[in-house]
Amino acid sequence: MSLFTVTVPARHCAVVYRHGRLDRVLESGRHPRGWATRRLLVDLRDHLLPLSPQEVPTADGITVKVSAVVRWAVADAVVFVERAADPVGQVYLAAQVGIREVLGGLAVEDLVRRGASLPVAELTAATDAVARTVGIAVAEVVVKDVILPAELRAAATELATARQRGQAVLEQARAETAALRSMANGAALLDAHPALAQLRLVQAAPMGSTVVLHVGDASTST
Repeated sequence: MSLFTVTVPARHCAVVYRHGRLDRVLESGRHPRGWATRRLLVDLRDHLLPLSPQEVPTADGITVKVSAVVRWAVADAVVFVERAADPVGQVYLAAQVGIREVLGGLAVEDLVRRGASLPVAELTAATDAVARTVGIAVAEVVVKDVILPAELRAAATELATARQRGQAVLEQARAETAALRSMANGAALLDAHPALAQLRLVQAAPMGSTVVLHVGDASTST
């Protein structure tokens, strides 16, 4: 630290006040130290603001909890330090209200599916409109989790289990049908070729068995 200069770190700026009035904004780098001045250092890097689970009444009358993360950065350092005592708190509140207003018109199925079905751009725009008034720019609002009531989670589990059971029964029925079709084809083949039936009988006999073949009036044992 020097008595004659002040250094502003990279991706920061310093809002300088002289005798209680705004004097200038210092960018990153080394600057001459002014006398009778006060400097407020402002971090210009991206920040993440996690939102605690917010209760959202859906279009079909079910209340779910939605958690999200806001990615923001300071857009106007002077407005950021002068306009509000807690500018980040203003963004937090705006995001909460935006989640209720934008996502509240959706059905539970759309919220759970998420992806392209969620109006994330509209939610980000609504939050950013309020954030700009306190010198903050919101890059995006990301919906992290959608927490269903316990009853809905249990019902979803039962539905998934029923689907799996139905799929298993269907596969078993298909296997049985294929086996019966194969047996029918084999029976038709044996009816058309009696010699094959006798050969198959000989092949199926256990080791050491006695097979008696009748040829006309004669019989032969093996």
